[in-house]
Amino acid sequence: MATTTTTEPVLEKQHAVHEVNGTHFGNPLAHANTTDSARLPAFGGEFQPGLYRPTEHRKFANPAPLGLCAFALTTFVLSLVNIQCRDVTKPNIAVALAFGYGGFVQLLAGMWEVAVGNTFGATALSSYGGFWIAWAIVNTPGGFGIVASYAVTDATGKATGNHVNDLNNAIGFFLLGWWIFTTILLICTLRSTVAFFLLFFTLDIAFLMLAIGHLAADAKGKGNVAATKAGGYFGLFAAFLAWYNALAGIADDSNSFFVVPVAHFPWSQKGREQRAALTKTERETV
Repeated sequence: MATTTTTEPVLEKQHAVHEVNGTHFGNPLAHANTTDSARLPAFGGEFQPGLYRPTEHRKFANPAPLGLCAFALTTFVLSLVNIQCRDVTKPNIAVALAFGYGGFVQLLAGMWEVAVGNTFGATALSSYGGFWIAWAIVNTPGGFGIVASYAVTDATGKATGNHVNDLNNAIGFFLLGWWIFTTILLICTLRSTVAFFLLFFTLDIAFLMLAIGHLAADAKGKGNVAATKAGGYFGLFAAFLAWYNALAGIADDSNSFFVVPVAHFPWSQKGREQRAALTKTERETV
């Protein structure tokens, strides 16, 4: 777990400044350090599942919103294809996004998370950047020949119909691996916030449903449409939650008239602090 080195005098000074302005920040999703936000637990804007790390002396900007936006847009487009929106079924347009934005840019954001000392963010963003690049390599039309290599043909080059589901099974294994990885990350968000947890929860279900869609293909090699569409809908939820968490990392009192709301789990550190403060207030009132 990350720890904070911000001292109490600094927090008191920040509190005094915002009291003069008549505002009361302290939202853990705000990118800026305001009032007691330096002591608040995890939030999506900084992609940290541990205690908040102060940003006063950081030489780098917050790379998490960039990585989250790259992930969100690529996932959004592919998920629309998976649910066959407007009868579009070929994911070719998502290949370009997967190489350029969801892959390369998200990988860069993950490397910058290494520079700012965020192990969770570096692991998650770099890994999902690698996922998109790998997905694009597999799905590049006529590019790497991976899909064609699973086709079983006779001496004349005609499909024999044997092992028709080899490709579906292989892609299913690929997606199951990412489901396991996402589950590991999901466990690390259980003491953070609802917004942060839901991002990984919906993504986890999306990977599982998409894997089932390939592994449950019929004898003719057609994937399970219902499972694939379910994965697409959960992917859309994950995309919007990623954008939500990105907004949390961008919006602060310097560029926004509002701070992004956040719900803390009752067992999280902030949740316990809120209950303790409420109990104290009730006792003082009595």
